[in-house]
Amino acid sequence: MREEIKAHITGVVFQITAKPGDTVAAGDPVIVLESMKMEIPVEAPRAGAVKEIRVAEGQTVQEGDTLAILE
Repeated sequence: MREEIKAHITGVVFQITAKPGDTVAAGDPVIVLESMKMEIPVEAPRAGAVKEIRVAEGQTVQEGDTLAILE
């Protein structure tokens, strides 16, 4: 089942901690966003494999943007 991982805040992609093909568990950080000098992890909502990362480090994202695809 394909699922989009979305940004829950507006910020800058500080770090990408998973890459396509990686297996993640529910709650594992996939991407870390920076907003107002705070680092906020975006976690996998469930266990699965990362199919696609749609952002790059340093990129500004808006709340609701799709950051990654989980299969």
